[in-house]
Amino acid sequence: MGEDNLSTWKAFEAMGVTIKQTGPDALEISGVGVDGLAEPGDVIDCGNSGTTMRLMSGLLAGQNFFSVLTGDKYLRNRPMKRVVTPLTAMGARIWGRDGGERAPLAIQGGSLNPIRYASPVSSAQVKSAVLLAGLSVDGDTTVTEPHLSRDHSERMLSYFGADVRPFEGGVTMHGRPRLIAQQIMVPGDISSAAFFMVAGLVTPGAELLIRNVGINPTRSGVIDILTAMGGQLELRDIREQSGEPVADVLVRYSQLMGIDIQGDMVPRAIDEFPVISVAAALAEGVTVIREAEELRVKETDRIAAMVSELTKLGGQVEARPDGMVINGVERLHGGNVSSHGDHRIAMSMAVAALSASGDITVEDTGCTETSFPGFWELIEKIRNA
Repeated sequence: MGEDNLSTWKAFEAMGVTIKQTGPDALEISGVGVDGLAEPGDVIDCGNSGTTMRLMSGLLAGQNFFSVLTGDKYLRNRPMKRVVTPLTAMGARIWGRDGGERAPLAIQGGSLNPIRYASPVSSAQVKSAVLLAGLSVDGDTTVTEPHLSRDHSERMLSYFGADVRPFEGGVTMHGRPRLIAQQIMVPGDISSAAFFMVAGLVTPGAELLIRNVGINPTRSGVIDILTAMGGQLELRDIREQSGEPVADVLVRYSQLMGIDIQGDMVPRAIDEFPVISVAAALAEGVTVIREAEELRVKETDRIAAMVSELTKLGGQVEARPDGMVINGVERLHGGNVSSHGDHRIAMSMAVAALSASGDITVEDTGCTETSFPGFWELIEKIRNA
């Protein structure tokens, strides 16, 4: 029940969808069909969730009504032109600050045209926005990208009955599908699990079993990277839930080695780089991260943030325009660090504290509620185990 998920929940309620909580981590959603959404009576607040804003933009582009999307101060500074451009090309009318680059976004939806869009960036949010707009299109919508980005949207749409056809370098979806309600088991988020993978790898004597982790191959780059660094990670009980591969991940303390990270590995681990940087800071040798300029337009500039905060703790980190060079040290020391209002920076600093020689104080930690409520209690339990 992270705040990002609640933002999406509230947005659909504002458009007439009935959503009931039936358990501590269970919802019942009464669907209204692709054409059944109602015009919201107020601005939709996406909070801190870039995924909510970008995916909603695609969905709302095909609706025959007016809507406005906004968010917190961090989200209002994130780039939106990357979704506005293809949606406008499909026929949507979208206005925003800085020529449509920044939220709030005002969207007048309506009839859209099929498109074959070559995305200049490998972004699941861009791809998903275009595919969700394509639900309202008579004809095929196709998206290609430089490297395959995460494919959760394609899997979910297919699971609900859409005609989704992946191919080398992209995906095509036939518009106006009849989507049928399904029972969904949402796997544990690998981005959240990654903090505990690194925690187990860098804490002497540690052994952790992380249950029910989604290991979708378009998202499991963090496992491949940590394994390449010498990390002991074992996948157990591999299975499928609601169209997604799932496993339990056993992690043991390991002596990590520096490696080069670039190419198609980057989009497969883009959200995990803050905590990967912590692993690299404690690895033997040099880790070089390339082709990861996307990190500069996340909740904060994650390259600049991790260089700043790891350096405060004795890390040897150099920023590059598209990544970082990290010289591993035997141990980080204590200090005061900032989250920069970014949940993944805050949690990465908490992982760094597990094996530091002194206390680390992380400022502005409330941001972790966006994706991982209960994180601090869990990391404290691990620390005291």
